[in-house]
Amino acid sequence: PMVPMSDRTDNLSNIHQTMGPATPMTPMTPGSADPGIVPQLQNIVSTVNLCCKLDLKKIALHARNAEYNPKRFAAVIMRIREPRTTALIFSSGKMVCTGAKSEDDSRLAARKYARIIQKLGFPAKFLDFKIQNMVGSCDVKFPIRLEGLVLTHCNFSSYEPELFPGLIYR
Repeated sequence: PMVPMSDRTDNLSNIHQTMGPATPMTPMTPGSADPGIVPQLQNIVSTVNLCCKLDLKKIALHARNAEYNPKRFAAVIMRIREPRTTALIFSSGKMVCTGAKSEDDSRLAARKYARIIQKLGFPAKFLDFKIQNMVGSCDVKFPIRLEGLVLTHCNFSSYEPELFPGLIYR
């Protein structure tokens, strides 16, 4: 027998209600996750533009906790204790800040580094601050089969154990 089109679409919507999403490519929504499992931030990487050229030798000579070995790496490596972070400061005026445990701490640390640079006589600004990467971890209380996860979520993840032991999920 011929089924009217309106009945067909009603039946299709019922199928989706009982079967769930059409593909396993959709990441789990936060509402369906266990509320007791909360990722802890481990590291935040941010960048900022100080908008001035920098004399890295001068910075290394006059700043505390700064090292500069141009044969090894083309940036000053500077550390502060609070928040406990490391900055890579380039002669172009670009800076990378790593090691913070929160977004606010990353911004605060970057501002502290910029202030240190200002105190050394450079006209440093604080432009285009951006969080570039966040690393978090948590115990999900069950084993995660990385090979299976990358197959079912190939649009969101990459897993190459020869290059890096973790699955990257974007």
